Amino acid sequence: MKHLFIINPAAGGVKRRLKTIAQSIDSLMQKRALDYEIYITKAPMDARDKVWEEAKAMTPLRVYACGGDGTLNECVGGAAGLRHVAVTHYPCGTGNDFVKLFGKADSTLFENLEALVDGFTMPLDLIDCNGRYGLNICSVGIDARIGADVHKYSGLPLIGGATGYLVSMLLNVLRGINQPLSVTTPSERFEGGFALICACNGRFYGGGFNPVPDAMPDDGLLDFLLVKAISRLQFARLVGKYATGRFRELPELITHIRGKAMTIKSPETIVVNVDGEILRAQSVTFQIIPGAISFLFPCGMQFFNLDNPSDAICV
Repeated sequence: MKHLFIINPAAGGVKRRLKTIAQSIDSLMQKRALDYEIYITKAPMDARDKVWEEAKAMTPLRVYACGGDGTLNECVGGAAGLRHVAVTHYPCGTGNDFVKLFGKADSTLFENLEALVDGFTMPLDLIDCNGRYGLNICSVGIDARIGADVHKYSGLPLIGGATGYLVSMLLNVLRGINQPLSVTTPSERFEGGFALICACNGRFYGGGFNPVPDAMPDDGLLDFLLVKAISRLQFARLVGKYATGRFRELPELITHIRGKAMTIKSPETIVVNVDGEILRAQSVTFQIIPGAISFLFPCGMQFFNLDNPSDAICV
């Protein structure tokens, strides 16, 4: 088995810790006398392409995404559907949203390299979004547009990461919250104005938003939230409840659907968020792909929906 550590120096906080991260990996893997490689990405999608290339050898491969949620997304994209490749997250970025769904105690185990190397694998579902894979949450609407514009402001003088997000939110709200969309599921159809639509396989995104607290990434279903057109005043009231999973308190504004697929069409190009990465299209389909990724869990962790704990064997 080969262990591939993919480090993204562009992820928040990684560049200044790059040498320390690499030294920690070298120390552990050399002590264990295991076959490993440290690969530092050079461009967007480089991580995905590297996983693809390594997977061609058809020998067991474990991939450690050393960065943020974007790095994890790229590694997952390279390993999707490949049973001999397992992916995990060694969280070094700013958001690290996907692993938050395991709870505070278990999510911190992902920061333990030794526990990851000794970990066990289980299949998780993926979201197919127009051929791009997502492990966590995909969305269309005001939240996706805010996320797409953050980079425009976070690099400006006196504006940091969190402030950049607030600036992007303010400007996008002023430009207009809603957009006309046609939404189709296998059993329902919706037409009209929408503020946002999300498809949840995981639970957290956007640095801590938790729209569906009971979403499960291994149940073969997606949790969709459709937020109807709202005013700016309603947005201020709704955003807090949406962010904390209290959507059931606003049934007149938010529709919850559990299903396998949803297609969204627009007369204009729409911004699509896929695990924090941005796509643009006039039509997008979110579809669940059950058990499409082998995910590596750290040793010592009890997987939250494990039917048979004896299956969780640490190497």
